[in-house]
Amino acid sequence: MTDTTSNTPVDSSTADRARESELGIVARFLKATELDTRMLGMVGALLVIWVGLHVVSSVRLGVNPFDFDSRTFLTPRNLWNLSVQTSAVAIMAAGMVLVIVMRNIDLSVGAAEGLIGVVMGFAQVHFLVRMVGLQLGNPWIWIVALAIGLTLGLLIGALQGYIIAYLDVPAFIVTLGGLLIWRNAAWWVTTGQTVAPLDATFQLMGGGPAGSIGARWSWIVGIVACLAVVFMLLNGRVQRKRFRFPLRPVWAETLLGAITCAVILGAIGLANSYPWPVGIVNRYAAANNITVPEGGLFIAHGIAIPVLMAVAVGLVMTFIAKRTRFGRYVFAIGGNPEAANLAGINTRWVTMKVFMIMGVLATIAAAISSARQNASTNALGTLDELLVIAAAVIGGTSLAGGSGTVLGAMLGALLMQSLQSGMVLLGIDSPLQSIVVGAVLVVAVWLDTVYRKRV
Repeated sequence: MTDTTSNTPVDSSTADRARESELGIVARFLKATELDTRMLGMVGALLVIWVGLHVVSSVRLGVNPFDFDSRTFLTPRNLWNLSVQTSAVAIMAAGMVLVIVMRNIDLSVGAAEGLIGVVMGFAQVHFLVRMVGLQLGNPWIWIVALAIGLTLGLLIGALQGYIIAYLDVPAFIVTLGGLLIWRNAAWWVTTGQTVAPLDATFQLMGGGPAGSIGARWSWIVGIVACLAVVFMLLNGRVQRKRFRFPLRPVWAETLLGAITCAVILGAIGLANSYPWPVGIVNRYAAANNITVPEGGLFIAHGIAIPVLMAVAVGLVMTFIAKRTRFGRYVFAIGGNPEAANLAGINTRWVTMKVFMIMGVLATIAAAISSARQNASTNALGTLDELLVIAAAVIGGTSLAGGSGTVLGAMLGALLMQSLQSGMVLLGIDSPLQSIVVGAVLVVAVWLDTVYRKRV
């Protein structure tokens, strides 16, 4: 009897093509582009929410949804303001990803934000001007105030991280106590009084006409960002070839680059289509001897500085999470703390550093929020801890630890802020807004549980 089985080795690429042919069109597309289905689902949900809020606001005002009335949701003015409002929450959500990935929680971020904001405001208005004697407008005022805030945020994070890591007190209890301590400490700093006005340069971090980079620089930033996207795709392909990893099809990488650049340039165009208010334009024209034409002078806001700060934080935190040993340690500890400890990772020190990072990010968020209001109050950051945790969870960070992305958390922050902004636009009362946010958080955790069971 002859053996009919062929001993000829099967080409692996032929086998891969055979397996791919068995997949559907959508599955083949996702496999080729390597897109995260959860991220796509979040983007889809965000678009549905935006369109829904636009239609509802249009119906409420009795206008045609396709007219894009200035009072509806999908307008340059509202979306520009939405980006600024999202910045502070998105920055803290980027840090909350690492906290939750390590199977911890931080309930004190909103209270810490309030305390740090009040301290920075007090430093500008009272300490540096009235006690130290610096003149108003001195460039050192905002620098020293921000340095004081960063130091305080670092100390708050270090203290909480030390108690959690080295004294073995659960993070829930430590940060719940921190919520009460920092929130009431903010009141004692100024005995509940509002601290204002803040330094003019410090205010630039809050956005507004002065706190934006204008049309020209916005386009420059957009072009540089697109070039960076192209470089990253090409460099990624070179690295894959170097280590003999599977390559994405050329069409897939071209499509990803084109879509990413289109989104970036579209966002720049949207920011540049939102003009300065007429009163500010007229004052600017008078101060600079500019003749205002009959139809009015159009000066674009461009990208707001707080948005640039949020993007910078997102890039740095993504690099830390994905490209550094520290980031790998964080995910290893979250995946299996016992195994990470046996592998020689100093889990206590890593935990402490994560909370220190969270404190620094709370400082940046406090600077943006207080600068935007041109005032520091002890109510600053109230309930922000709920928004930050919800943003991280909605963005795909698992409460069971071990998985999560910074980009997902920042998109989650945009989604949460879109809901809140839309409800304000529709005139929904504040208590009902909090009910909706709480319900969304519960649903997000439930969806995460369902997803983990299916994987």
